[in-house]
Amino acid sequence: MEFDVPDDRTGVRIFDPIENARFELYTPESVELEPASTDEFHFPVNYAVGFDARAVEVPKLVSTVVRSRDGEMLADATASEIQTFETGTYLVELQSTPMKLYLTVEGPMEIHPGETSVTVKFGENRHVRVGARSFHERPVGTITVTDEIEDVMAAISHFGSALKTTTCERSFPTLRGHPPRIERGDEFDVLDGIEKPDTGVELVLPPDREYVYPASSLAYYLGAEVVPGSDPRLVAGDFEYALDGPGGYEATVNRVLKQVFFLDCLTRTEGYYPVELHERQQVEPSVDLDFADLYDRPLAAQLPAYLSVPFEVLEPHLLDWHLTTDIASSAENVAALPYFADELSLLRTPDDPQAHSVEPAVESVERFTRSAVAEGDFTRSASDDADWNDEMFQVEPAETIEHAWVGEGYPINANKVTIDSLHREAERTAPDDSAIEVHVVCNDPRMAEENVVGEFYGRRDFVNYEVEIHDETTTDELAALFESESDFLHYIGHVDAKGFQCDDGYLDAESLDSVGVEAFLLNACRSYEQGATLVEKGSRGGVVTLAEVVHSSATKIGRALARLLNSGFSLRSALNIAKDEVVVSIEYVTVGDGGLTLCESESGSPLKYRIQRGEDGYLVSKYSYVNSTHRLGTLARSTVEETTRYLGSGLIGTFEVTRDEVDSILDKALVPVEIDGELCWSQDISASDLD
Repeated sequence: MEFDVPDDRTGVRIFDPIENARFELYTPESVELEPASTDEFHFPVNYAVGFDARAVEVPKLVSTVVRSRDGEMLADATASEIQTFETGTYLVELQSTPMKLYLTVEGPMEIHPGETSVTVKFGENRHVRVGARSFHERPVGTITVTDEIEDVMAAISHFGSALKTTTCERSFPTLRGHPPRIERGDEFDVLDGIEKPDTGVELVLPPDREYVYPASSLAYYLGAEVVPGSDPRLVAGDFEYALDGPGGYEATVNRVLKQVFFLDCLTRTEGYYPVELHERQQVEPSVDLDFADLYDRPLAAQLPAYLSVPFEVLEPHLLDWHLTTDIASSAENVAALPYFADELSLLRTPDDPQAHSVEPAVESVERFTRSAVAEGDFTRSASDDADWNDEMFQVEPAETIEHAWVGEGYPINANKVTIDSLHREAERTAPDDSAIEVHVVCNDPRMAEENVVGEFYGRRDFVNYEVEIHDETTTDELAALFESESDFLHYIGHVDAKGFQCDDGYLDAESLDSVGVEAFLLNACRSYEQGATLVEKGSRGGVVTLAEVVHSSATKIGRALARLLNSGFSLRSALNIAKDEVVVSIEYVTVGDGGLTLCESESGSPLKYRIQRGEDGYLVSKYSYVNSTHRLGTLARSTVEETTRYLGSGLIGTFEVTRDEVDSILDKALVPVEIDGELCWSQDISASDLD
């Protein structure tokens, strides 16, 4: 974490090089920064500085929580009215910022919320300390397993070693560390320091990969011991709960994870964050649960109460789960389990993915690209070879926002994840340069209109970009761009069996010695094999196509992806939104680490709005997306209510607002907005465009 002063403002600038995240706090006069102790913030911070100031302005309307020096919550100071605090020592927590930020200061003080910012005023010069903690989490330690399933069960039993608490507060993402890595070897071994938590919870499972893999997320979240047994069940003391309920084993395990996590989020409002949680308000009248009593119970004693509630009672109020991962139950895929457990992904082990025929999807694509191309349009293919790779298959649909696949072949409508790409994310080091380096390559002059994406990358406050446009590159020039260390490469042009079409021939990714580009978009026909090779040779992930793509549709998707990635969406969620831009979009998928983000979102969690006219005003639907720094369990605000909080994943809610409130919402941050099925951007529209 780095602290300095902004170039064009008075105050302090915070930079997290691991996440490429930046934020600024402003002061009335220039300040001199000095190192400060990290022991004075009650909650963990990694770095701190101090300075003298009469006030501190937070240039975003973020949630502002005022606490006593021992962490007790005194007020949620985000409401529109000014709040006054008498003499004392205060800890001010800033939420929805790109790194965890705290201020400590001696009062008295006042909190002044504005239209787009929050200002903490002291009346006179006071010594302020700013503490910061990166959201970045890495696996700590490695567990070696043989191919014996009992070793895998023992390894998963250690996942809970990464939990920073076994109370319900572990539902906050910052209190869940990353489970240790798993690697295969000749004998079972656990590095020193990886200790299983004593939660008193067991998952009794048949010793088969089809049972063990899907339980990884649940075992991690419960800090559970995974032990062999004939009938799958959860055991906590004298309490037992069968895991072969309606829908079968996998569906039951995933229901238990969602139910326990959700009720933990409700119970935790009795602790450090006694907020008015919308989901608790909705559920509490329908359940016989004493949340105050549950808060003080150990985990094993909470589970019988939690699981006594019928799932059907909770289901209408559950947050939209963000990710389902299908993982082939082979021994080599065991290394993926810690990463998806860390994401609390719902896990499945499909019997035979090849059984889901790809033919209907292929036919629809060919009708669209070959028969329905408008006059003057063209496909981004350099050849007429339309053979389909028999490694493609249709995945079983998932009800979650995003979908991933770990295994052989290329899934349609899912992120193909590789083990190496997951390891690269964990091993990534901080960049030497604070700028995000983006290269836009256009190798066909007919596609030059997509070059406008160069303007979309970097259209952000607090984010420093370096964007270069490259037209009609040679094979050597394109190879140098792929091999150089940079953050993103947006390729526009043609790809076929010979590789990327360049000004002097073709570049096959197989010819590259290594790949230094972190992520990419290959906006060309059938670019999946070249993209997979880029990941194999060093990239973390990217967006590719499985089929021919029509130029006009590809341009729409390319522009949308550029703006979405620039707004802090992950590759997976950005593609999920961008694909709504065109009629047929099954051609596009992510390869490698689909959870990768190019930069932080202005609003913390990436947001999307859907706005339509209502009977007496406007209806605004607010959607929140999970990313690497704002994961499951993050709190979100509504668009209009000042004190109520929501669990941030998927649809937050639909709110009736006035014309002026629509404009206020659109002015707060750069976010995608859906209007009548069309994707727009908040900075380009106003309420008048809805009339």
